[in-house]
Amino acid sequence: MDSLLLILGFVCMIVGIFGSFLPVLPGLSSCWVGLLLLHLTKAVYNNYWLLGITLLLTIIITILDYIIPAKGTKKFGGSSYGVWGTNIGLIVGILAPIPFGVIIGPFVGALIGEMIYDSTNHKRAFKAATGSLLGFLASSFINFMFCVIYFGIFIHTTWEYRNLLF
Repeated sequence: MDSLLLILGFVCMIVGIFGSFLPVLPGLSSCWVGLLLLHLTKAVYNNYWLLGITLLLTIIITILDYIIPAKGTKKFGGSSYGVWGTNIGLIVGILAPIPFGVIIGPFVGALIGEMIYDSTNHKRAFKAATGSLLGFLASSFINFMFCVIYFGIFIHTTWEYRNLLF
């Protein structure tokens, strides 16, 4: 049973790392589930402080994950049309079979949303779209960094209890 939990936890970690920059997959929350599965094994002692702190960080970063791109669009002078365009562009970018669609989609979506809002001010629309792109990249980077940290904790804990797990 411990081997199954260990393998499932490792799979959750890998899915989480890919999910940190691919919005279709769950990112940080999947990594946290991987940590939880590791701590559910009989070989690893339950560290409730570690699980609690990482859960709190996961909740905070997940909330920020939705706020940061919108704040980036607003900070660079965007409207709610730009924010909606960012979200729609992100979904289209994920589904479109083009390279870097996840990055291009939010930018183009914000640009189109801002052009619908005010078709005469191209400079402001481009600036807002740039803010959306920077917000998305910052959010993805933060997610990726925490996923790598959680993966490091997973590997360290697995290495520490390797004699009991294997």
